Amino acid sequence: MADPPFKLHSIDELAVLRAEWRVHGKTVVWTNGIFDLLHAGHVHSLRAAKALGDVLIVGINSDESTRKLKGAGRPLMTQEDRAEVLSALEMVDHVVIFNEGEPSAALARLQPDIHCKGEEYADGKRPVPERAVVESYGGSIRFLPLSPGRSTTGLLERICATQESKS
Repeated sequence: MADPPFKLHSIDELAVLRAEWRVHGKTVVWTNGIFDLLHAGHVHSLRAAKALGDVLIVGINSDESTRKLKGAGRPLMTQEDRAEVLSALEMVDHVVIFNEGEPSAALARLQPDIHCKGEEYADGKRPVPERAVVESYGGSIRFLPLSPGRSTTGLLERICATQESKS
């Protein structure tokens, strides 16, 4: 396997960098997800997140936490491959892998100025478990616009339908 991408860091490495960014007045933005089968909707969201600050950190669920969230067939790509693909995107400054189902522990450690979620959380019908952590250190939560018709689940359904029609 190739060396890990330069943008992939441990939470400890990012904590050191975060202290430097704070001293220099940099606005740090965090977003997270599984990012399995990267698609245009992901790219649009990542661009929107980057536009909110100076440094964009993208947290990705580990393979283990992805299986717990999505089931035994996921992820389709390993955490290392997902990190490498995200690292290739110009708007992504840093990538970190976290093992929990949601990013509260990472957010508490890094204390980004802005935590981004998809706009499906904006109406309050879906819980934002990490809200209390973000608000405890004075951070804010911003909601990123969704790209209708673009989702990993939808993409997987189309792939499966295509395969079934060939059978």
